[in-house]
Amino acid sequence: MRSALFSAENLEKESAQPGMRLQNSKMLKIELNGEAMARVGSMVAYQGQVQFQALGSGGLGKFLKQKLTGEGVPLMKLTGRGDVFLADFAKDVHIIDLEPGDALSINGSSVLAFDSSLQYDIKMVGGTGMAASGLFNCVFSGHGRIAITTKGTPVVLNVDAPTYVDPQAAVCWSASLQTGYHRAEQLGLGTLLGRSTGEAFTMSFAGQGFVVVQPSEEPPLQGSGSTQQQQGGLLGGLLS
Repeated sequence: MRSALFSAENLEKESAQPGMRLQNSKMLKIELNGEAMARVGSMVAYQGQVQFQALGSGGLGKFLKQKLTGEGVPLMKLTGRGDVFLADFAKDVHIIDLEPGDALSINGSSVLAFDSSLQYDIKMVGGTGMAASGLFNCVFSGHGRIAITTKGTPVVLNVDAPTYVDPQAAVCWSASLQTGYHRAEQLGLGTLLGRSTGEAFTMSFAGQGFVVVQPSEEPPLQGSGSTQQQQGGLLGGLLS
């Protein structure tokens, strides 16, 4: 049988070392020898002896935070030996290596998988107060790999000057950065931002670090409005 489908670029990528690697730009392969964490529903294929266990958002504390804030990652634990292939609606997949002392703040919807050696929590984004409905993010730290997704090819901005990003396009950033929210009118943008929210905000970053921006916008959280903003402001004090 002959076809361009069977070209080398489409064949399974093999490695002698366990862990996660890109099968291609849209698919992650985890050569599992132990355990790893992945987004629920992201498995598209697997080989070998692998068990899948749903974890909600990763423990009771994170589950409660996810329910209250709308942020979090619906997780499953992968255990055993074998190859697991993960994808999320053909989004681009990127792997980030975290070293001891690193911390990454990331939109929960962009998390595809991570090593079980990493720690994560749901925290209020600094500087947001009651200004916007998207107040919470997942913060990862420790030593290990995390795979994230973007809608399209992103740009990585080095924050060496005041930087402003549409909150729905911000994928992740250095957790050490100082963040804030500003009404678009304050920046002279008027109604040019916030096409779907009705209240136009832009997110600011300052300090030393980076911001990953995708060329697409995530949809706003449902139920946005004064009630949710008030809840966000109250919960921020309880959960941060």
